[in-house]
Amino acid sequence: MFLGTHTPRLDDKGRLFLPAKFRDRMADGLVVTRGQERCLYVFPMAEFVRVTEQMQAAPTTSKAVRDFTRVFLSGASDEVPDKQGRVTIPANLRAYAGLTKDCTVIGAGSRVEVWDTDNWNAYLESTEQGFADQSEEVIPGLL
Repeated sequence: MFLGTHTPRLDDKGRLFLPAKFRDRMADGLVVTRGQERCLYVFPMAEFVRVTEQMQAAPTTSKAVRDFTRVFLSGASDEVPDKQGRVTIPANLRAYAGLTKDCTVIGAGSRVEVWDTDNWNAYLESTEQGFADQSEEVIPGLL
């Protein structure tokens, strides 16, 4: 499970240091793709395969399924971290997420998310109060 918040920087070649605690799980390969809210999703290869198998089971007669699948998979890039734990973020994905230098990497359970730090801070500011004020269960039976 991926947890926590980290603040690595992109280097001039578009490479990002994966947080040390995430590296072992991604050492054999990972997939970076478009996420929602203009972040990037990073999956260990095995988790990405599981997610795509679920997507393939969805009915392609649904336009929403086709649209989501196209956007999600067309931006996907399989990568292998180098010996220093750096992973290259392709230019099209850096542009999609607005990544420049300062990034925020968060653990999101089965995946990692990569955000432009300013965008992450704005997102967090806009959602924290709703999280605190939640008067009904978002995930039934969780707490």
